[in-house]
Amino acid sequence: MRPPCCEKNENMKKLAYLTLFLCLEIYQPLMAQFPGAVEKRSSITLKHGSHRLGKRTDAAMETWRNYGLGQFIHWGLYAIPGGHWNGKYYAGAAEWIRSWEGMPKGDYDNLYKEFNPKQFDAKAWAAQAKQMGARYVIITTKHHDGFCIWPSKYTSYTIANSPYRKDALKEIVDAYDAEGIDVYLYFSIIDWNHKGYRSASPQTIEEKRSYEEFKKFTANQLKELLVNYPSAKGLWFDGTWDKAWIEQTAFADSLETELRAIRPGLIIGSRFRADEFGRRHFDSNGDLMGDYEQGWERKLPNTIEDVHGNDWDCVMTVPENQWGYHSEWRGHVKTSVELIEMMAKSVALDGNFVLNFGPDGQGNIRPEETKIAKEIGEWMKVNNEAIYDCGYAGLEKQDWGYITKSRKTGKYYLIVFNLPVSGDLRIKVSPGSGIKKLYDLVEPKTVYNAEEIHRSKTEGNEYFIHLKDKPLEPKVIVLESTEKEKDSEVLYERAKT
Repeated sequence: MRPPCCEKNENMKKLAYLTLFLCLEIYQPLMAQFPGAVEKRSSITLKHGSHRLGKRTDAAMETWRNYGLGQFIHWGLYAIPGGHWNGKYYAGAAEWIRSWEGMPKGDYDNLYKEFNPKQFDAKAWAAQAKQMGARYVIITTKHHDGFCIWPSKYTSYTIANSPYRKDALKEIVDAYDAEGIDVYLYFSIIDWNHKGYRSASPQTIEEKRSYEEFKKFTANQLKELLVNYPSAKGLWFDGTWDKAWIEQTAFADSLETELRAIRPGLIIGSRFRADEFGRRHFDSNGDLMGDYEQGWERKLPNTIEDVHGNDWDCVMTVPENQWGYHSEWRGHVKTSVELIEMMAKSVALDGNFVLNFGPDGQGNIRPEETKIAKEIGEWMKVNNEAIYDCGYAGLEKQDWGYITKSRKTGKYYLIVFNLPVSGDLRIKVSPGSGIKKLYDLVEPKTVYNAEEIHRSKTEGNEYFIHLKDKPLEPKVIVLESTEKEKDSEVLYERAKT
């Protein structure tokens, strides 16, 4: 006979196992509702880490989540040299030319005296974005050079002191608002024109005093933007990787709170600040800081697991790495089909896709970008239903393309880019469901009947679709599913191995 203490220990073990079992029974179904989500860790107490776990569920964020396609515009003084100076070619991104050893700093800093974009037409920009299908735009209010395209009262280095004089930012905001395209304001923390800015940690008393002035200047400009342009939906930050800024954890966190108070519903990505251990984007517990992940620049995730259950967007250039206007594109230049595929992939993985444009010093959008915008727009005009208000479908990825799902209707969209030689598409629907209806998005009357849809007898939820024609461009097929498979169909036993 075992002593009472042993029985007590055994009972405690049983209770512990039962508690663990119940926790798993609750936890696993909960996590299944969030594909790609990872367990949130709370091992480190943080004052300036993430202030929210999970996605925002308010109306403003829901609108952001459903955009699908956006436009980025990089425009400033760097558009004047266009990647060249004194006959020399600058191989870097055009907006960084001031940092190039071949570019005299004084010469660059005086380019504002030449900034007079006589061909600039904000309404034309907005109309082109609308035709392309963009539902939001990110515009550079101030890049690393510090030049402001709005008449900021906190510096003289603005468009107000250029030959152009007018408030270009207001023209852009008003034009895009009129087209129903939401505006987000890009703002670089780096400011090469401000005497107090520095990338390394300030060391001397004078450096620290000067950097405090820079911080106050930065805060004032951000508040000014929100007050002067009240229709802007969010702030898009850049240049926050400098050690001096990373160390401003408490200041940046407090400033973010102030900005959000000025504009309820304001959307800010994960770039703005670091936690107290210097971690950016994700804090030291692995939790996202900000409203969506901004780590996907000129690259895309490959699986839903890569985005960790977070909102995100991809910002993409047409050439390999040119944001501002560079008169000479070298290397691979993406086609509209490539960009449409990137957009489809982004939406299929619960993200948005943002395509960059770099107008020249006169305010013209270059012909190559205009052509691409037109071609994307022609595709979006007839296929936008597969992009807008859509996201991750929860179905197995197939080699022929991508699958999106409407958050409003529950319809699935099969976006075909790589037609198999057989002409047949393979798809696996959710277990316990089947295909109710299948038809072309462009021609809804073109319905696929039983002879064109074959169900696998071994897999059950796997189907083969025999296409009616071979598409010459990305094609969209709409799939409406049933809630339950046909019980009358006999399934063959799977092979035992």
